[in-house]
Amino acid sequence: AFCRGRIVRVPKGPLIRVVGTEVAIPCSVSDYDGPSEQNFDWEFSRDTDFVRIVSTWDSAFTSEEYQKRVGRGDIKLRRSSNDAVELVIRNIQPADQGRYKCSTPSTDATVQGNYDAEVQVKVISDGLSVSGSKARSSTSLRLSEGDSFKLRCSAITTSAEHTHLHVTWQVKSGSSWRDILSLTHEGKFQPGPGYEERYRSGDIRLDTGANDTYRLSVSQASSADGGAYRCLVSEWVRGADGLWQKIQEKSVEIATVSVQRTDVVISTSNVSVTERDSLDLTCNITTDRSGIFQAEVMWYFSASPDDTLSDAQLLLSMDHDSVVSDSTLISLSHVDRNSYRLLVRDVDVEDSGYYFCEAAIWVPLHNGSWHKVVERTSAPVSVVVTALEPDYDVFLNASKTPKFSDDPTELSCRITNVQDAEANIRFTVSWYYRRHLPGDDVVAEELLASMDADWTLLLGDRGRERIQNGEIIFSKKSADTFSLRIQWTAESDRGDYFCVISAWSRHRNNSWVKSKEVTSASVNIFWATQDYTLTVEAVKLKPFFVAGHTFEMTCKVSSKNIKTPRYSVLITAEKPLTDQSSPNGTTRIISLNQDSVVRLEDWTDQTRVDGVVLEKVQENEFRYRMYQTQISDAGLYRCVVTAWSPGGGGMWREAVNGLSNPIQIDFQTSGPVFNVSVHSDSPTIYQGEVADLLCIITMEGMPLEPDDMSFDVSWFAVRSFALDREPVLLASLDRRGIVTQSRRNGSSDLSLERISPLEFRLRVHGCEDHDFGNHYCVVAPWVRSTTGVWQREPNIKAKPIFLSVKMDVLNAFKYPLLIGIGLATVIGLLSCLIGYCSSRWCCKKEVQETRRERRRLMSMEMD
Repeated sequence: AFCRGRIVRVPKGPLIRVVGTEVAIPCSVSDYDGPSEQNFDWEFSRDTDFVRIVSTWDSAFTSEEYQKRVGRGDIKLRRSSNDAVELVIRNIQPADQGRYKCSTPSTDATVQGNYDAEVQVKVISDGLSVSGSKARSSTSLRLSEGDSFKLRCSAITTSAEHTHLHVTWQVKSGSSWRDILSLTHEGKFQPGPGYEERYRSGDIRLDTGANDTYRLSVSQASSADGGAYRCLVSEWVRGADGLWQKIQEKSVEIATVSVQRTDVVISTSNVSVTERDSLDLTCNITTDRSGIFQAEVMWYFSASPDDTLSDAQLLLSMDHDSVVSDSTLISLSHVDRNSYRLLVRDVDVEDSGYYFCEAAIWVPLHNGSWHKVVERTSAPVSVVVTALEPDYDVFLNASKTPKFSDDPTELSCRITNVQDAEANIRFTVSWYYRRHLPGDDVVAEELLASMDADWTLLLGDRGRERIQNGEIIFSKKSADTFSLRIQWTAESDRGDYFCVISAWSRHRNNSWVKSKEVTSASVNIFWATQDYTLTVEAVKLKPFFVAGHTFEMTCKVSSKNIKTPRYSVLITAEKPLTDQSSPNGTTRIISLNQDSVVRLEDWTDQTRVDGVVLEKVQENEFRYRMYQTQISDAGLYRCVVTAWSPGGGGMWREAVNGLSNPIQIDFQTSGPVFNVSVHSDSPTIYQGEVADLLCIITMEGMPLEPDDMSFDVSWFAVRSFALDREPVLLASLDRRGIVTQSRRNGSSDLSLERISPLEFRLRVHGCEDHDFGNHYCVVAPWVRSTTGVWQREPNIKAKPIFLSVKMDVLNAFKYPLLIGIGLATVIGLLSCLIGYCSSRWCCKKEVQETRRERRRLMSMEMD
């Protein structure tokens, strides 16, 4: 264990080899000094003296009796690495039996270990014979798909040594042989790649029989089983080291098997028939099976050629007993032995699609039952049913055209020259609008309204509100005339109008299907007027800000040729590709209409409902603010302004749209970004209760492990409804978990704790009046870099939350109120009693009234 030296290794002998085969004897060296590439000498001895065979470094090393064999390449050295070679002897003979010694010249500083090693090679006679069944030459088998076949080969060995045989059946369908099933030299069955499932199901078996025969049985043959089959037999012997060694291998080709594939095809390719005609399709089964068999046929229909059988609709079927399923308009007949005809009468447009048939071949068994041997599905055939179309023309004219804005417009769409129209045909109309653009730009038409088969009006996106308000009226004046009337025509209504008349046909199930459409020529609605102009300029008020600060921008609007305009403003954001909240990358944030009503559009952040503000500063100036900006707010912000002018009917009409220049919000950060928010389930409490406030930290950008981040958390309070006083420090928790509290004047107490890696809770026990106010937390993140150094990031201040402390009025004034009411009642009763007694006894006196004589009235002169 404490010594080190050169070690030369050869296999443990004796090595048993078969005469006439190629032998490779490996030799390796380890634990040596000197150059990495080592040299080797090989010698041979039958008795005691060694004869030199070949060397890797001395060409004159070979003895005279081996020079011819070495020159012809029958004996050579094959280097496998710098420290290993193989002695290769082709066509070994009994005279080559003996001891072989491998030597390595010394390149070590000191002589240690062994520099040569010997191995005994024993050459035995070839006793392995492999042949086909009854020694016949290779035969040819022609089979039908689903048939079974068996192949036999015989393998025997007369070797005096204790050897085992390894038998493998192989097939060659291309340029290489593939293993099917093997019986290994250890007595185990081993299926080849791709044959595992068939071996487990019993479709492929390998059986042994008398006279050392090996039989391959294949059931349910498919076209992939076609090819040349051979039996490959190898002879194995267990070496002195306990490992199995292959000493020779022989093969014999047994048979060539060809499997005729059973195909199912429909005699026609694509089919086109006219409505109310018959559809005739034939399913042909291509097979050369000559025995007794029955076919099971099923016809399917699907709307797409890629549908599977589970998605397709089964039309009709015939089992192997020729029993056909019931159907009214579809029939299935057996034309000849391999042909089956499908007939669909009175086809409809809904019958257009893809038809395919599935066929299965059944053969009888010895017990009288039937067994399905093969199943195939044909390629789908496209069937197009052409509807019976009526012939008609469409004429569009303008009975009223506007000369000025807000004038009425009326268009009439009339059906003319109607021919071949049946009683089951009805007509509907669709109205379209196409806007004019300067140059050769192509603009897609916009649908105003359309009618379905029962003349129900379906509105398009354009002008939906005006149609619902009665500003645009669609009507059917007669059986062949449809009209469109615009009560007050606006500049945005200028353009081309055209109508499309659709013909609908009634089908077998009383449903209506559109059979034809005819488009009229377009009518241009235009009047001379000065074009509206609208200019929008966006200005960022703060040239630089960071996450958490407030973003402000103003939009200034100027317009021309618009009478008493009002403006509606929409703020949009174009987010980066990694944060697109809408398919086109543009998010509608907040809008202010022409009546100064603010509305949140796609702003879905519930924690920041009040985080965006859009206000009107002047008649033509608007200001947008975003509080507590976050990394996710990065993008390009624009103002989309629409100018409105008074229209007919007291309604505002859209005059022109304008888009401002973009204002960019970009946060430069190389690591994670932290955001802080304060939350409380009960921001309003009563005196003496416990208030729970949560400081929640969220992280965006690069994720971090909890052990790589820490936080200093401080809680502050502003004792006012508005944030117009200095904040008061309540408590703080540093990143080492040490809590520090400020001195308090009241009887309430505080506790601060961390309840999760990103959540901190502040509790106010026994709340008093002075505990009310705006509470917020300030967080200083600490992040550990890849070098293990902790770095402090800037403080993050959360948006404050207002804590309201109410007094329990009932409990506080219950006893004083009861006492006051009782005293007031007693005093009132006492006052009434004193007043009654005083009036009754103390203040009573006799009043004598002098009697006056009755005299007449004096005259006026003596008054």
